[in-house]
Formats: sequence, structure tokens, C-alpha cells
Amino acid sequence: MIEAKHLIKSFDGKEIIRDISATFEKGKTNLIIGRSGSGKTVFMKLLVGLLSPDAGEIRYDGRNLPSMKKAELNALRQEMGMLFQGSALFDSMTVMENVMFPLTMFSQETRQKQEMRAQFCLKRVQMADAADLYPGEISGGMMKRTAIARAIALNPKYLFCDEPNSGLDPKTSLLIDDLIHGITQEYNMTTIINTHDMNSVMNIGDKILFIYEGKKEWEGTKDEIMNAENKKLNDFVFASDLFRKVKAAENQ
Repeated sequence: MIEAKHLIKSFDGKEIIRDISATFEKGKTNLIIGRSGSGKTVFMKLLVGLLSPDAGEIRYDGRNLPSMKKAELNALRQEMGMLFQGSALFDSMTVMENVMFPLTMFSQETRQKQEMRAQFCLKRVQMADAADLYPGEISGGMMKRTAIARAIALNPKYLFCDEPNSGLDPKTSLLIDDLIHGITQEYNMTTIINTHDMNSVMNIGDKILFIYEGKKEWEGTKDEIMNAENKKLNDFVFASDLFRKVKAAENQ
């Protein structure tokens, strides 16, 4: 579980994150949504320790991130998996070598066990047959799956995904959503996803946090969002013609 308590963050005197508190549970896909410039990217950077809050706490199963010493922080980082927006694979490495990278950097296991773990992760995301290919030889969806395999290589407790469906077609996006959701439940991870994709929200939104102008405006589940009585949230959700039609059909 990750808990954010009364987080505040300012830049050049302007408050970007305004007293946000939220809880992200194990075994669930926790989605952060909001318009561009709402503060959701800054909020995620606070959660992973890339930025330090001006005030507030970030607790990882009771451990307060902002007060950690270097050794504690390094240990925590090894419990995190990261899926970056652009996949961030190394072009000069094969798919297998990309998944091996965090294992060679941080694992104390033998080379043979590291290779076995990497092979297992590739099989889990259905990329075993592409192990010897380079990122330039595979599709965008395959790159995302490779990045997921790398993110779970160290068997993390916490998984962070930044716009995992960016640049993908709708069908591939659904496959990536289902993969992340399945892995989250299978390994009982605390997964936090930063997204603007409403299809993801409705497909895997176990818990949804809507940020508006740096504040927590609404939180709930995918089953609650369609009937939420919050104008700012509704303006965001029903900006899409598809979701306006779905809402209209439900009201008929």
C-alpha cells in the first residue's frame, strides 16, 4: 500500500500540488487522471521520489519516503518497477538484454538464475519468441510488453506506469491494459497508472483519482464514475463523443 498524506508542491511560488491525500491499495490498478497541466505528472514524480514535497508524507507500507536516508531510498527503489511513456528501451540491446538490465544491475543471483528470471518475464508477456530481436525490429505494442517484462524483472512490490497506452492503437491498448491488470492481481502489486485514456479507466479502473488544478477533485471506481455528480469530472469524462453517447443511452 502507498499512502499520500497532505502533499504540497510549489514551483517559483506557484502551488502545483495542493494538499492531496490518497491511498493506493495492493492488488488493484490505481489510475490517476486529469487534464494536461492538472498536476498529475508532478504528483506521480512525488510518489516515486523524483521530486521532494514541500510538505506532507508518502508512506510505502508505513515507511515515509521523504524522510528516508540514501541507503533506505536505494533499497526502496529496488522494490519499484517503472513503465515509462516511451518504453525507454535501449536500442543497442536485444529484447532479452533489455529485460536482463535491471537484474545485472541490482540482483545478487547467479547469471543463470538471472537469465531464467528474464525468460520467465518474457514468457509472461508473450515475448519469448522475440528475445533476440532489437527494439527497432518490433512493433510499439511489443516494445510496451518488453518494457513491462523489464519492469517486473525484480519482482517489484510497486509498479508505476506513465501513459502506458501512448501511441498505441485501441486494440493494442486494451491488450496492454489487461496485461498490467493481470500482473497486478497475480503478484499483488500496488500499481499506479498515470493516464488520460478513458478506455483504460473503464476497462481496469479499480480505483480512480481525478486531479483538477492540483487538487484531488474526485475518487472512486470505474463503476461509479459514469454516474458521479461532479461537474468538473463530468466535463473531463464526457469530452469524448463515445462517452456522451454511452451516458445518453444509460439515461434512456
